[in-house]
Amino acid sequence: MGPPGVGKGPQAVQLQALLGVPHVSTGNILRAAIQEDGSPLGPKVRQFVEGGRLVPDGLMGDLIAERLGRKDAAAGFILDGFPRTLEQVVILDGVLGRLGLELDKVLMLSAPESESVRRLSGRRTCPKCGSVFHLESRPPAAVGVCDACGSMLVQRPDDTEQVIRERMRVYADQTLPVAAAYRAKGLLIEINGFGDVTAVRERLTSGLGRA
Repeated sequence: MGPPGVGKGPQAVQLQALLGVPHVSTGNILRAAIQEDGSPLGPKVRQFVEGGRLVPDGLMGDLIAERLGRKDAAAGFILDGFPRTLEQVVILDGVLGRLGLELDKVLMLSAPESESVRRLSGRRTCPKCGSVFHLESRPPAAVGVCDACGSMLVQRPDDTEQVIRERMRVYADQTLPVAAAYRAKGLLIEINGFGDVTAVRERLTSGLGRA
């Protein structure tokens, strides 16, 4: 867990390879619901995501329960983006209880807000193949064009500075209490998320006892 733009997704992908369990990203789950033709949840999800607001707990819980119930998550998973509220902590406890699973650790990444805004506002995504670029750290070879498939890159609606700062406000108000709850349970490990990807990965693996 951690604020928007702290690098949770890229680090979770690397941990997926290390641990051999799936990376379950709520961001990917939500975007899939939005893009799926005929999905009854798509329009409901869209209005929250594009406005930088949290998806309601009940709706998010349904999506998470469906994903964690798949066979590839039976031996474990890396959960990225959930729970984000104390109510969702209760929902996740219920889902895990029904599946006979429990959390081993909660890793919390942190970074200055200015760094999160820089990282997210410079991000550009290919709507066709899903490739991700950054205007500063990973620019495409041709301005505005995907290296992989040649499609025009776009800035996601939730990556504009105004929406990012709203997401940061929501995070502080609603998600930091989740960290306190897991700290009280003895599960929380706080990790400095500022710096290059390799340095942060080393801190995470150390926190997992895999150094």
